[in-house]
Amino acid sequence: MKKIMTIVGARPQFIKLAPLGGELDKQFNHIVVHTGQHFDDNMLDIFFQEMGIRKPDINLNIYGGNHGQQTGEMLIELEKVMIDRQPDLVVVFGDTNSTLAGALAASKLHIPVMHIGAGLRSYDMKMPEEQNRVCVDHLSAALAVPSHREKMNLKKEGIEKNVYLTGDIMVDSMNHFLEYSNQTMGVEGVDLEEGFAVLTMHRASNTDDESMLSQLIKLIEKSPMPVIFPVHPRTKKQLALFNISPKSPIILIDPVGYLEMLHLLNKSQVVFTDSGGLQKEAYFLKKPCITLRNTTEWIETIEQNVNTLIIDHNNEINSQLFFKAINSQYPLEKFKQSYGKPGASLSIVDIIKTIL
Repeated sequence: MKKIMTIVGARPQFIKLAPLGGELDKQFNHIVVHTGQHFDDNMLDIFFQEMGIRKPDINLNIYGGNHGQQTGEMLIELEKVMIDRQPDLVVVFGDTNSTLAGALAASKLHIPVMHIGAGLRSYDMKMPEEQNRVCVDHLSAALAVPSHREKMNLKKEGIEKNVYLTGDIMVDSMNHFLEYSNQTMGVEGVDLEEGFAVLTMHRASNTDDESMLSQLIKLIEKSPMPVIFPVHPRTKKQLALFNISPKSPIILIDPVGYLEMLHLLNKSQVVFTDSGGLQKEAYFLKKPCITLRNTTEWIETIEQNVNTLIIDHNNEINSQLFFKAINSQYPLEKFKQSYGKPGASLSIVDIIKTIL
């Protein structure tokens, strides 16, 4: 039986592993390696518990430090694991340091790499995620892309072989777990049956800059509706460091699990985020998104006018765009669902069978 090693480390990767991992367990000798990149219990254990994902076979417990230190430590330890376990294929997801370290370790050992979620480009090389995804795509032997745009992005960079249009594996995750999302969840001070927004913010460009973080919080405080803000541990630390205390209508809550977040997104009226994954989840659930960034890899959401970037390329916040987006109408037909239908997981398994 062929041996497949999947590398995970961050919240979006746990979610993508959920529909795929079970299929790999059935048909291959499947080894799950968790780098440890997300280590907070609320952001790790809860995903495995509530989503029925089996515990990783190996946890490297590598977290914290700067990008170079973290990626380097992961590379060292992943190389040891791959030499020991000798996988026939290494599967990586998305664009985190875990993704890059996994692809580098495998490539240097001449183990083929499959990149799920390949071809995404924001064309902002200041973003660590953009650096990671470009490098990983050029190291990969097989690339699963969510839409035709990503296929064209790769073609521009000379990557045309072994590029597979599978659709987005997140569609499988969301369709499977939405019916199990926490229907009894409550947030003190908010009627979830009335209009509210969901806010997430963790990106270093927003949270490490005191002025930017303060300006964003002050702008969102002008929201005409309650704003539920599950606070990332990193953001919580920065808010305290800069002595920023978000006021009403922002309501801070602890980080939530995937099912709770799905429930909040599904009930919300609008999403404010600097997360790439949450932009896409909002799109799948037909919720307008206000993105606290100046670029996005999900270009289709911008073209369909259901996602608004409110930070310009000079790193200035455009408050007019913020209020215009909140007050705009978003008929459901605007959401064209450009990233495929359910079934990406099975397509990926079939591709793996053909390339091994």
